[in-house]
Amino acid sequence: MKKTLLFILAAILVSVTCYAQNATQPITGSWNGILTIGGTKLRLVFHIQHNNGKLTATMDSPDQGAKGIPVTSVKQVQDSIYLDIQAIRGSYAGKLTGATTIDGYMTQGGQRMHIPLTKGEAEVAKRPQLPLKPYPYQESEVTIENKTAGIQLAGTLTMPIKNGRVPAVILVTGSGPQDRDQTILDHKTFLVMADYLTRQGFAVLRLDDRGVGKSGGTFATATTEDFATDIEAAYTYLKRNKVIDSKNIGLIGHSEGALVAAKVAAKHPDVAFVVLMAGTAVSGTDLLIAQNEAMYKAAGMPAPQLRKYLALRKAQFEVAATEPDVFKASAKIKQLEQDAKAQLTEQEQKQMGLTPQSEQAIVAQLSSPWMRYFLKYNPAPTLQKLKMPVLALNGTKDLQVPYQQNLPATEKALKAAGNKKYTIKEMPGLNHLFQTATTGMVSEYGQLEETIAPTVLETISNWIKSL
Repeated sequence: MKKTLLFILAAILVSVTCYAQNATQPITGSWNGILTIGGTKLRLVFHIQHNNGKLTATMDSPDQGAKGIPVTSVKQVQDSIYLDIQAIRGSYAGKLTGATTIDGYMTQGGQRMHIPLTKGEAEVAKRPQLPLKPYPYQESEVTIENKTAGIQLAGTLTMPIKNGRVPAVILVTGSGPQDRDQTILDHKTFLVMADYLTRQGFAVLRLDDRGVGKSGGTFATATTEDFATDIEAAYTYLKRNKVIDSKNIGLIGHSEGALVAAKVAAKHPDVAFVVLMAGTAVSGTDLLIAQNEAMYKAAGMPAPQLRKYLALRKAQFEVAATEPDVFKASAKIKQLEQDAKAQLTEQEQKQMGLTPQSEQAIVAQLSSPWMRYFLKYNPAPTLQKLKMPVLALNGTKDLQVPYQQNLPATEKALKAAGNKKYTIKEMPGLNHLFQTATTGMVSEYGQLEETIAPTVLETISNWIKSL
């Protein structure tokens, strides 16, 4: 759901300058290298500039979607270079071994990691599934009014070139501010999906989230309930479109988008079908506990520390979900963090990532309107209202929405609805973005060339056609 990074990176687009000392060989330009952690490889790029005797630098981590991380200071003494990177509480020290090579080490969190650098930008990530123009279908920019929220939403409608009315789908984005293509780490999942489905004969509508791209409104204060009104407006828009078959409009939601799709379908029984991609059927609190357990276990956190970490987070999640006063909730969440740290050794705190910065981050995160709504929301009663055909898909390597927890819960809710037209399907070897994965870790998403497994596209298209 919410995107987590192996590194805790603060993407502040400001750099701090310092004086270069005794520079003997220019180090300005871009330098790239590979950081390897537990079998995961992350590209790093340093951008170093030299202006009026001063050196400045920023750092990118392309595979984590982080750019412009400030390097606090840059020093060069003859062939040696030192970069202090306070934003990630780390540093890099190395020696120029040639005009285009630096041999050095990154230090962060007590770890020292060998990262040789080569001059130049990092290799551009390959995304072979991105469709290339000209398309064999019509594409148009659309504007949709959400009268409930008083905002205008912008999006793209793709239409097959054929006579008569056509069936349609609305793609519903997952959590976080997403553009209409649901661009994540250079992967444009919804662009690939829209292209595939339009070629299969479906009109496809996809939107920039409110406050993102060309859409109006404010994202930061919106909740899942608010996003549902945006998709309702999109559904109404298609129903009134004369070239759309108004009786054959379905919803495809990914992650939080599955929650939104279910909400809209429960309110509009004439929705033709719903596809839940990595959707959850348990409360937000239960989901985030399972998500944290899966991710930190995969990252190698020792079992005793993991149990303590999960107990702390569960207590904090429950406060955020149940305390109506946000200021009281924040104070309780902070106190829980401090009480837990008082019972831990410094080594345990380090293993669990409990720092003053993480304390501030968790308090801020659990105080947001979106998170407080999400933690207390239970999607099961909404799923129990769905009578139309439902397809629920989940990857077996999804660490953000674990399939063992959510597919059975989804089936249970649909059975309670008396729905006899649902299909529950595990997708072997696929992660949260439905890529063919090795680890399922978030850090792997950007390294994979595949944007979405072809079997997922075929499964969705064939299932809709079978209706």
